[in-house]
Amino acid sequence: MKSHVDQQPSSVFDVQGSADQRQIPINKVGIKDIRHPVRVADRAGGEQHTVAELNLYVNLPHNFKGTHMSRFVEILNSRDEAISPNSFVEMLSEVSETLEAAESHIEMRFPYFVKKAAPVSGVESLMDYQVTFVGACKDNEPCLRTRVQVPVTSLCPCSKKISDYGAHNQRSHVTIDVETRGFMWIEEIIDIAEKNASSELYGVLKRTDEKLVTERAYDNPKFVEDLARDVALALEDEPRVVSYVVEVENFESIHNHSAYALIEGPTGGKHQRSP
Repeated sequence: MKSHVDQQPSSVFDVQGSADQRQIPINKVGIKDIRHPVRVADRAGGEQHTVAELNLYVNLPHNFKGTHMSRFVEILNSRDEAISPNSFVEMLSEVSETLEAAESHIEMRFPYFVKKAAPVSGVESLMDYQVTFVGACKDNEPCLRTRVQVPVTSLCPCSKKISDYGAHNQRSHVTIDVETRGFMWIEEIIDIAEKNASSELYGVLKRTDEKLVTERAYDNPKFVEDLARDVALALEDEPRVVSYVVEVENFESIHNHSAYALIEGPTGGKHQRSP
C-alpha cells in the first residue's frame, strides 16, 4: 500500500505564479500584524529581547495573480542576529530578492526599554518607548526611517503666567520620525525629545526626585508649539539627520481634548547652511 507521501504529485501547480488577465498592478501585498520575537541592539553594548509586530509587503506586477505569502514568514524565521538599522536594510533587500519584487516594504513596531536613574535618589528603573522601523527598497535602493514615540511632561506657559500659584501640566507624546545618513542610536533620538520637554519622565521617583521634576517643569513651561519647534531645531542641528517629522500631542489636563502640532523638515538647519 502506498503511503500518503508517495501519493503526492512530484510537482504542485503554482497558483500564485499564474497569469492574471485583469492587468491591474498591486502597490503593496503581503502579511500584516505578524508577531515575532526579535533582538534589538542597544547603546549600552548589549541587545534587548522583545516582541515586534511586523508588516511585510512587496509590489505585484499586473501579470501575476498573487505573491508567495509563506516566504515572508520564512525570511523572518531565518534571521537569528540582533536587529539593527543595518540588518533591517539587509532584510529589506532579502524580501525583494526572494520574492523577485522591484519594491519591498517592512514596518516593525516594538517596545524598547531604557534604564534611567532618578535625578536625586539615583534609583534605577526602566522606561518604555514605542519604536518603529519603516523601510522601503525600490530598484535595489533601500531607505530606512526610524520612528520613536517619547512620553514627556509639558507645562502650560499661559497657565503659569495668569495663575497666582501653580500651573496645569500634562503628559505629552513627542513622536520623532527621521531618515539619517549615518548610524543613530534609538537612545539618541529619545534624548532629543526629553531634553527639549518641560521635564522627562521616569519609571520610579522618590519624594526628593518628585520635587525636582515638578520644579523643573515649572521653570521650563512650553506650549505644544514650543515643544515641536525646539525638537525640530535640535534635529536640524544634527548633521546625520536627512529629513524628519516631529509630532507633539499634549493630553490636556484641564480640557477633554488634546493639543497637537506637527513639523516636517528639514527647514534649513545648520547642516544645510554649512558650505
